[in-house]
Amino acid sequence: MSEEKELTFEEALAQLQKIIADLEDGEHSLEESLANYEQGMNLVNFNMKLLDQAELRVQELLPSGEEAPFAGPMDSRS
Repeated sequence: MSEEKELTFEEALAQLQKIIADLEDGEHSLEESLANYEQGMNLVNFNMKLLDQAELRVQELLPSGEEAPFAGPMDSRS
């Protein structure tokens, strides 16, 4: 989506959370739900790309280029 290029990670995440809530309420037509799902997947891909770019930047900052250990609550690689 072209408008996503203007979004920050946080804005895209907020939009995604709204889409998820809309999908979960089940009050939309099938066509609206499919459109919301498609938009949600585009937002997921957008944010994954931003996260991948951030990870590469962190690796570039490390002296030997190794991956930085991360044990925070959002560690999805474990």
